[in-house]
Amino acid sequence: MNSQQDVIYGLMNELEEALDNKGFPLLGFSVVRKDTVTNILDKLYAALPDEIKEARSLLRRKDELQYEAQQKAEKVVADAQAEANRLLSESDLLRAVQREAEKIKEQVIADCEEIKRKAVDEAENLRLQAVEEAARIKDGATIYAEQVLTNLEQNLGQMQEVVKNGQVQLERRRMEAEGQPNYANQQPEYARDFKMN
Repeated sequence: MNSQQDVIYGLMNELEEALDNKGFPLLGFSVVRKDTVTNILDKLYAALPDEIKEARSLLRRKDELQYEAQQKAEKVVADAQAEANRLLSESDLLRAVQREAEKIKEQVIADCEEIKRKAVDEAENLRLQAVEEAARIKDGATIYAEQVLTNLEQNLGQMQEVVKNGQVQLERRRMEAEGQPNYANQQPEYARDFKMN
């Protein structure tokens, strides 16, 4: 299971690198080719655990099994009824056949119910495993997203500081070029005009 998780996390890292490699970092935009992201998403779907795929397949197969079991039971019952009708004139034999047909019918119904119960139990177990695995993957993705957003927030804060410092430097140079004293460091009321909201 760890190898599947490693593959999934590796693909998520690949997606992050694709987002980080191109774009306009000062503006906070990334430009990524659609086919690159689509390719990574296809690999992520392919890397999902086999249990999830098997659970989905088994749930689809459950209805087919139930239908087949019902058809089998109905066919056996119909066959037994036809045989009983054919032997209607022979009363002793008819009673014996009817008793045997009823036993067969009950046995077939019991067998079908057991097959159905096992199929439903197995499908439910696989569904629960798939739900647990999906929850673990979702939790991992949430933690990863939180880390990415925290890093992004820190980077934006640093960029904001760079912009503020640049504005102060530009104002200082302008004042020096005009031969005027620099009040930006002396009077906070003047410097606050250059703060970013």
